[in-house]
Amino acid sequence: MTGDDVPEPEWARRKRLAEVFGDVLPDTTNDEREPEAPRQESSAEEWLRAQVPPHHG
Repeated sequence: MTGDDVPEPEWARRKRLAEVFGDVLPDTTNDEREPEAPRQESSAEEWLRAQVPPHHG
């Protein structure tokens, strides 16, 4: 509630909470979305993976 005891509209409450906490849950789940294209590794990621010793799998 606001300072003058007027009930806060639901949309205003959601907006205020989103500003503080951000979006906690996505609007859709993975099974509702189109599959994403496989992510391309950058050259830096490739290099890092190449540096991992074999015994660290």
